[in-house]
Amino acid sequence: MRIPLSALIGIVMTSVFVLSAVLAPWIAPYPIDAAVGGVWEGPSAKFWLGTDTIGRDILSRLIYGGSVTIFVALVSSLLSFGMGAFFGFLAATRGGWIDTGLSRLVDLMMAVPSLIVALVVLSVLPLNLTVLILVMGVLDSTRVFRLSRAVAVDIAVMDYVEAARLRGEKQSWIIFREILPNALTPLVAEFGLRFIFAVLFISTLSFLGLGIQPPLSDWGGMVRENKDGLVYGKAAALMPALAIAVLAISVNLVADWVLSRTSSLKGGRGG
Repeated sequence: MRIPLSALIGIVMTSVFVLSAVLAPWIAPYPIDAAVGGVWEGPSAKFWLGTDTIGRDILSRLIYGGSVTIFVALVSSLLSFGMGAFFGFLAATRGGWIDTGLSRLVDLMMAVPSLIVALVVLSVLPLNLTVLILVMGVLDSTRVFRLSRAVAVDIAVMDYVEAARLRGEKQSWIIFREILPNALTPLVAEFGLRFIFAVLFISTLSFLGLGIQPPLSDWGGMVRENKDGLVYGKAAALMPALAIAVLAISVNLVADWVLSRTSSLKGGRGG
């Protein structure tokens, strides 16, 4: 199997981010909150990316921040896909009042911007990783529901699904054995987009002060902490922003390749 250059770059870069997140305690040069240098020092042999607003090593905080950012984004994305895909498939296969009720509930949730809802909810709930993941997962599941339902509606009328119904298969069989395997192609592509959206969402919440709380750190919080340095020409706030951009591009390159690969395989089998 020949992997395109763009996909190979995406795989390598994504792997670097994931491995750095997993191995953060062993590869970070300094502790996450240790003030080891002067304020806003430039890159040097001691501090490869310089220091931040209170003299902490930016590279170390990027590595530790990546662990938190990727973990929260990944878990919330898995939660949103689990909820959204299940209820989307359920609405498409059952129809009637179940479809109508779930669809109208999703429309109601999507009528208000997710960021506003998250800010309101997080302002009254305890700020911890569990609450943050649940809020992000539930809000993002509405987008997955819409996609899953749209895909499943087309699949649910296929002959093999009707045959499964006539055989007396249960609803869970039809969803997980008939619809899900045939809906994976768009869901795989959507997962890459939703994961990046989760990274941007958690970074936005942290930038506004309602995301990851100290002593933990994430990339959005790092931008907020060092934004004043931009006035003085210091690049400390740009490093985590660059990390977010590179991760987004890398994951999208991989998702695009997986989508094209899956589509070509299905086309080959169909022929």
